[in-house]
Amino acid sequence: MIKVIPSGQACGATVTGLDLSKRLDAGTLRTVRSAWLEHHILAFPDQTLTNADLEQIVQSLGVFGSEPFFESMPGSEHVVALMRTADEKAPLFADNWHSDWSFMDEPPIGTCLYSRVIPPIGGDTGFINQQKALAEMPAALRAKIEGRTALHSAVGAYAPDGMYGEKDRAAGRSMAIRYSEDAREVRGHPFILRHPESGRETLLGCLGYIIGVEGMTDDEALSLLLELHQWQTRENFQYSHKWQENMFVIWDNRSLLHKANGGYDGYDRLLHRITVASDPQKYLHGNAA
Repeated sequence: MIKVIPSGQACGATVTGLDLSKRLDAGTLRTVRSAWLEHHILAFPDQTLTNADLEQIVQSLGVFGSEPFFESMPGSEHVVALMRTADEKAPLFADNWHSDWSFMDEPPIGTCLYSRVIPPIGGDTGFINQQKALAEMPAALRAKIEGRTALHSAVGAYAPDGMYGEKDRAAGRSMAIRYSEDAREVRGHPFILRHPESGRETLLGCLGYIIGVEGMTDDEALSLLLELHQWQTRENFQYSHKWQENMFVIWDNRSLLHKANGGYDGYDRLLHRITVASDPQKYLHGNAA
């Protein structure tokens, strides 16, 4: 029997009673998708999954997302290894709040991680509920972003001179990151979006991948982005996820920010990652839920 156990925090739930290595029937998929929309992030402990299983899960929820700056694992076109070795000296990867690939024309709707090696201490992942952050936002702050377009870019992270560019590679990072001049591209998205499945309003992204605001000077934009960041990252909107080995996690990239946390120096950590892109035919309210 499927059980959905809420975290008691601002988002997140644990799901038991399912073997994700088996193809899920339509009714079970509806239950999972409904819980995903309600809780934003779902954790499925005690799963034994191959990369082929991860690909099958994605195809049941949407279509394969792209990984513009990651190299995929050998033997899989879509799965990426998020790895950090015990003796690694490169800075912790993805330790700033962000929404995955928000600089794309169509960011992934979901990100999936499957834990293979989990250190005995540290390594939690933080999440922030951006629907809750928007719903409780002061009217004066909302008025500043209402109808405005945020400018998203990966330039600070994945350009050759970015955080994960040439100097980072020289530092000996174990992850296979592929920096590129393509990271300098800029795309605009409204600050406030309506979730295509739940219909709830949400915020997309934050300072970092958001590098400016359409129609504002750099100084004006930075001031607004800092004010917004301070609000949208408040502790009462957060959920801290504690990992176990062989745990599958999926989160709604359309309604959450997330970041990696350290605290496990001297230990290996390995998760397999795959993203879900939109396929309206597989939405809960679509034609083939």
